[in-house]
Amino acid sequence: MKNTNSSHNKPKEEHIHSIPDIDIIDLDLNSDTNMDAEEHTDTPSDTFREPEPDTVPLPKRILSHINMHVVLLIVVLAFISGIVYKILTWGVLVDPDDILPGDYNNSNDVILPLTDATGHVLRRDYSGNINILAFGNSPFADDRESEDNLLSMIGEMTGATIYNCSVSGSYLAAELPFFAEEEYPMDAFNFYWLCFLAMGDKNVADKYLRAVEYLGDSAPPEAMEVYNTLTNIDLNTVDVITIMYDGSDYLAGHKIVNLENDMDIQQFTGNMEAGLAMLQEVYPNIRFMILSPTYAYGLDENGNYVSSDIQRYGQEGLSTYVYCQGYSASRYSVTYIDNLYGTIHEDNASEYLIDHVHLNVEGRKKVAQRFVDALYQFND
Repeated sequence: MKNTNSSHNKPKEEHIHSIPDIDIIDLDLNSDTNMDAEEHTDTPSDTFREPEPDTVPLPKRILSHINMHVVLLIVVLAFISGIVYKILTWGVLVDPDDILPGDYNNSNDVILPLTDATGHVLRRDYSGNINILAFGNSPFADDRESEDNLLSMIGEMTGATIYNCSVSGSYLAAELPFFAEEEYPMDAFNFYWLCFLAMGDKNVADKYLRAVEYLGDSAPPEAMEVYNTLTNIDLNTVDVITIMYDGSDYLAGHKIVNLENDMDIQQFTGNMEAGLAMLQEVYPNIRFMILSPTYAYGLDENGNYVSSDIQRYGQEGLSTYVYCQGYSASRYSVTYIDNLYGTIHEDNASEYLIDHVHLNVEGRKKVAQRFVDALYQFND
């Protein structure tokens, strides 16, 4: 009997020995161990790995090469230098000419040449033999016959012939809207009615004479001189008309402006505008120069001087009268000289006023010089 085991068992044994070894993986090992094992393999994919983003080395900053103590020292020195500079320059006066070369003042002057109806400049030389007609009150009327009179100074400085038609004690604003010579005779001397007199109005001339007669001894001393001058002057020969009223309208509490009627003669600005409109229409070749009031003190109930920006008798302080008058002058394209801020103001008023409103001789000189400077502004 054949041995079957010898023939069948041998191949089976060879088959068993050909099975490869199997590694047993312990699933209980953590992932770190597996990662370590992978890192030690020699596969080509593991020969280079990119570093994680957080591990990328940053470029070195410039400040990393600077000693922070040096930086701190520089800051401290700069701070100390600034303090020393401020101390050394504290209170150093600055010459105004270094900022605004030439003369400078805080005035609201509007210096304009003579123009025609279309606005074209009419060249005139006002040096030499010219005729100036003046309206106003005390600035022009005080010391009328003296060389210390303001208009006398202007005549001396310019060589002009001056027709002084100012009236002491008069106002720019009228008390009444019509000429009532018996009810309020002083109205005869305000600018508006004097313009009628200069233009030859016979009715106004008669009323003027009756007003003077009614006033009698209390009439202004120059009343008839003004009448004779204005009723005989030929306005065609006049080169310049100038107007200057002081702070009397402010002290009397007269109204300044009527917004519904620009030519309300009972207003400080309205009376002036009404007269200007009348004269400009008939005499376009006359140059008009308006001089504002100089500074005037207000008076309290005891007669003490107070600021005219504080003390009010009517609508506003004196400065409002001046501002509104300047605006009215600009509406008619005429020269306006602001004496309140540009000539005699609150800071220097005590040097140039006799009392609370009237100019002394030095004050008149300052006003006269300002007038002449403006007169010659546009000379050829």
